[in-house]
Amino acid sequence: MEFPRQSGILLHLTSLPGKYGIGTLGKAAFKFVDFLIESGQKLWQILPLSPTGFGDSPYQCFSAFAGNPLLINLEQLIDNQWISTDDIPADIVFDDNFVDYGKLFHFKFPILQKAYKGYIKKTTKVERKKFDNFCNTHKTWLNDYALFMAIKNENQGAAWTKWQPELATQQPEALAEMEKKLSEEIEIQKFMQYIFFCQWLEIKAYANKNEVKIVGDIPIYVSLDSADAWSAPKNFLFDDDNKPIAVAGVPPDFFSATGQLWGNPLFDWKKMRADGFVWWLQRIKANLLLYDVIRIDHFRGFAGFWSVPFESETAENGKWEKALGHDLFETVEKQLGKIPIIAEDLGVITEDVEALRDGFDFPGMKILQFAFGDTADNIFLPHNYIKNSVVYTGTHDNDTIISWFDNLPDEQQEHILAYLGAQKEDICWSMIRSAFASVSHTAIIPLQDILGLGANARMNTPSVAEGNWSWRFEEGQITKKHIKKLYELTKLYGR
Repeated sequence: MEFPRQSGILLHLTSLPGKYGIGTLGKAAFKFVDFLIESGQKLWQILPLSPTGFGDSPYQCFSAFAGNPLLINLEQLIDNQWISTDDIPADIVFDDNFVDYGKLFHFKFPILQKAYKGYIKKTTKVERKKFDNFCNTHKTWLNDYALFMAIKNENQGAAWTKWQPELATQQPEALAEMEKKLSEEIEIQKFMQYIFFCQWLEIKAYANKNEVKIVGDIPIYVSLDSADAWSAPKNFLFDDDNKPIAVAGVPPDFFSATGQLWGNPLFDWKKMRADGFVWWLQRIKANLLLYDVIRIDHFRGFAGFWSVPFESETAENGKWEKALGHDLFETVEKQLGKIPIIAEDLGVITEDVEALRDGFDFPGMKILQFAFGDTADNIFLPHNYIKNSVVYTGTHDNDTIISWFDNLPDEQQEHILAYLGAQKEDICWSMIRSAFASVSHTAIIPLQDILGLGANARMNTPSVAEGNWSWRFEEGQITKKHIKKLYELTKLYGR
């Protein structure tokens, strides 16, 4: 699918300002769309919206289909009179700059449970019909997800692999007993999804109405502790006891000398092909409801994947295995037509990955932070780009431009400044200008680089388990000066 010449901003919803400890689907989200409109941007790229699990990572989620209830806007629930301000503890103080997920979890879920009870008391027939319609529309994943989360909560949050064997293996009698026992909790889980989807789709509609598209992220893998792995073990490389034979990761690379051991279950590609890739089609259709453009994380895993024996301590002892990405995307194209997909083609990229990407005309990614300190033929240097690509100053896995540059050797700094024709104090905007001026049809800039922030604003450090995904910006940090400068560059380079 051909992309127009355009630009946008990378910012996850959790990073929006506001009270109650985390960015939400509230006024700040609409205000951020207004910023995009005023600065001439056409894209808002976000990270996965699913409910986060281990390490609070949006790439380790309890479902590939569900939304994260922590993002729900409480003010709207007050406006609906499902809760009151008295239901919100006044003695809890949150940091405006960082998300404390542990504190947030214990604060927010009891309020959402109260909101469900308020909804039951005050709902109208029309509202109930909307809820029922939502549940029916999304039943292919919602029923399994709601039951999974209800049983998980009943087991104090334990992974499904630690549940009673009859529940872990989905024995019908055991599940029927849980459905009866946990009926209210199951409904609460469905209710939270209903509210999430209503709130998010209202924001998306506002963005689309104002010619801003949402770029959403699909992680290639699901978490082992997820409704997806629990409810459909046939899709994964599990043994007869539903235990992984091997798990996902990447070999040693720029980010880690021992590789990255993700621990996600690996797909049984042959079985998926045999049933027509039904699960993948459902997943992509579900994501096309939430997003306008899909960025597929770890695209190289569709050509070949790094398979690490289960219970390994690092990813070093893995091996490459062949995936069936060509068959999958051929099926997707036949069933859904050509859809806008960005391929995250970073890391160890081989000819088969390039052939898969180029065979379906998916644009790959160019990262300016990877461009310097090598020869002039480095593929990440702007003069080597091709039109069908997406350029970033950095991604959510990179440091901010300011921190990255400050930690480079003097010689490399001098090389970068010479290439950009820049001064050190203007490194952020010089990098942004280089991205915008490039031939790449799409340029996306993390908000941290627009604001010129340092290391404390980094979103994620790969292979580091704690302290990630928590950065937030504050109300007022985006100024008229930022908007004017961004708008001028956007117009100057025809984006």
